[in-house]
Amino acid sequence: MKAARLHEHSKPLVIEEIPDPEVTGPFDVIVRTGAAGLCRTDLHIQDGWFDEAQKAAGMSLPYTPGHENAGWVESVGEGVTHVQPGDTVILHPVTTCGLCYACRAGNDMHCDSGLFTGIFADGGFAQKIKTGARTVVKLDPSLHPASVAALADAGLTAYHAVKKAVPLLHPGTKVVVVGAGGLGHIGIQCLSAMTPAEIIVVDVNDDALELAKVVGADQTVKADDGKIAAVRDLTDGRGGDVVIDFVGERGVEEWGPQMVRKGGSYFVVGYGGILQVPFQHVILEEINFIGNLVGSYNDLVELMTLTAQGKVTLHTKTYPLDAINDAIDDLVNGRLQGRGILVPNES
Repeated sequence: MKAARLHEHSKPLVIEEIPDPEVTGPFDVIVRTGAAGLCRTDLHIQDGWFDEAQKAAGMSLPYTPGHENAGWVESVGEGVTHVQPGDTVILHPVTTCGLCYACRAGNDMHCDSGLFTGIFADGGFAQKIKTGARTVVKLDPSLHPASVAALADAGLTAYHAVKKAVPLLHPGTKVVVVGAGGLGHIGIQCLSAMTPAEIIVVDVNDDALELAKVVGADQTVKADDGKIAAVRDLTDGRGGDVVIDFVGERGVEEWGPQMVRKGGSYFVVGYGGILQVPFQHVILEEINFIGNLVGSYNDLVELMTLTAQGKVTLHTKTYPLDAINDAIDDLVNGRLQGRGILVPNES
């Protein structure tokens, strides 16, 4: 099969032929990749951010990235009963054991022996992908892989953060969303579907702000020199009850926390920067900083329900697998609105 492989850090991916994956265990599932989302984490992988952790886990170059995957079941092990060949599925990015405390508690993304597809196991930038039965979510017949693939991580991460924020966002509250790109435009839709809060979106890109209005923002703010004052004006001088930061780098980590009110909560979703906030500020204003990883299997099931109901829709641009490096270049240089989607089985 054809795959896009990383042979050297900070270098373009290489399109090459590799052997098809095979069922070797009772709970294996082979999926023909219908679509694979391109994530900013893939840029960090390409640049070697995960190199030490991958080596510790026994991974070495070359390997196949891609952790946002959906497609059609091609074959299954004898122990798999909930899906069969031909089913349309989306894949949770973490292969889990189902037996450790985290898995039993429903926090399977923290599985003691979990493997994150596309980072610690070959991913979906290929025509087929091997996974485990516990990652596979059967899709509503109305959903197509290309329209949902990026929800496997970007959407799932956004949904997980919003779900944690829901108890804080009662009627009359205001939530500030920083970043209306690939993750942010999904988070806005989740907030609109799941909370009564007023949604204020901050972004540097005018097109992203226009998209934010389309998908549910009540107010938008250009991320220029007056952004903090503008958010304060829209929140009666207090700041947001909740701020959800979908960027987490490029300076946002410096000014984003200034948009949260006293007693408020700052949810960190995007990453890359370093948060430096004096403890005195955290204590005197009693601000909560909350990290967010990818969500659980159940979170993905719930998100797929919202998607089938038409309450969450991805804005995407598709690329053939051969154009993987063009897609990466578009992401790096801000030419993508929404998510880039690879379609490995189309030329």
